[in-house]
Amino acid sequence: MVSKDRNQGKNQLRVGRLVKAHGLKGALKLELYTDNPERRFTPGAEFTLQVPEASPWHGKTVVVREYRVMNGNPVVFLEDVDDREGAETLVRAILWIDQDDDEVEDDAWFDHQLVGLDVVRDETIVGKVVRVEHFPAQDLLIVRSGDQDIMVPFVQAIVPTVDVRAGRVTVTPPPGLFEELPDTTDTADAGESSDSDASA
Repeated sequence: MVSKDRNQGKNQLRVGRLVKAHGLKGALKLELYTDNPERRFTPGAEFTLQVPEASPWHGKTVVVREYRVMNGNPVVFLEDVDDREGAETLVRAILWIDQDDDEVEDDAWFDHQLVGLDVVRDETIVGKVVRVEHFPAQDLLIVRSGDQDIMVPFVQAIVPTVDVRAGRVTVTPPPGLFEELPDTTDTADAGESSDSDASA
């Protein structure tokens, strides 16, 4: 699952992250955020880079020279990146691409489509999506529940269903994400004290 963003008036979709240099000819291994990499990473495809401001690539774009799968791993070659040293400067960069509103991508939504949706757990509304945060490893839905904001990983295991038309997302969070777990330490201590008192 990924969320899309509107950037400078354009619709953008996050499609991948460059995770490590591969070989000596400038190749980079990809973490894919798209269900159709063969279509996204065609030769000539241009991506906007999300990198720190200190990066030499800040504010620049990259163009795909070649995409292939090597030993089961998606790998991309980029124009003007011809050796391992150059590839290393792009590690951890996130790739975004312009996308039309009517273009369909499975399990992907624009941020504005998610913000405002009710968050439902066991058929009970537990909060509302107030914003989306984008991080290299995954996106987070920030859910306002009562007077607190809860960070919900936007992954299939925790957010199995997004129904924009119904105005809701369904969550199956792990214990403790939306409520405080009982302090088992206190319970154990109380039990030990009772045993001690009984023996005394």
